[in-house]
Amino acid sequence: MGSEELVIVGKLGRPRGVQGEMYITPLTDFPERFCGMDAIHVKSRDGWEKMKIVSSVLIGGRPVVRFDGVGSPEEAARMTNREVAVPKDQLVTLPEGEFFVFDLIGCDVFEQTSGLQIGKVIDVEKYPANDVYVVQTAEDKQLQVPVVGEFVKDIDVIAIRIVVDTSKLADF
Repeated sequence: MGSEELVIVGKLGRPRGVQGEMYITPLTDFPERFCGMDAIHVKSRDGWEKMKIVSSVLIGGRPVVRFDGVGSPEEAARMTNREVAVPKDQLVTLPEGEFFVFDLIGCDVFEQTSGLQIGKVIDVEKYPANDVYVVQTAEDKQLQVPVVGEFVKDIDVIAIRIVVDTSKLADF
């Protein structure tokens, strides 16, 4: 595969139909990205394998793909729960002010008023109203910061830095 950097965009689900089609559980806000793809990288015990996609469609908002060489539900079932990935340069271009989760995890988090570092983003939890950054503090506590303008004041993924206002956070 070379040195291209891969980004996980989903996980293979259960088989569908009798021709070896499989559902994909997308880990992306763009499930339609799977339609029209020629190939995708599939994780195996030996690493990543680039697999040719012979058909793809959205069914009930969920992508369904069929791989070259996979022709039965039994063959497809052996691939269930494997991660799928694309090269980083094939990611969807995000609108201004939106970020990939992998770009946010590991960012240092600083308090707006004091300028002091309060921790690092270790996870991004998704909720219907808004996302929440899970910040691991130096004291080994976890702080949850709602991703809204009231709390998150600046995000710079290039500098790996997020500035937050903690004055209104209940658990700070």
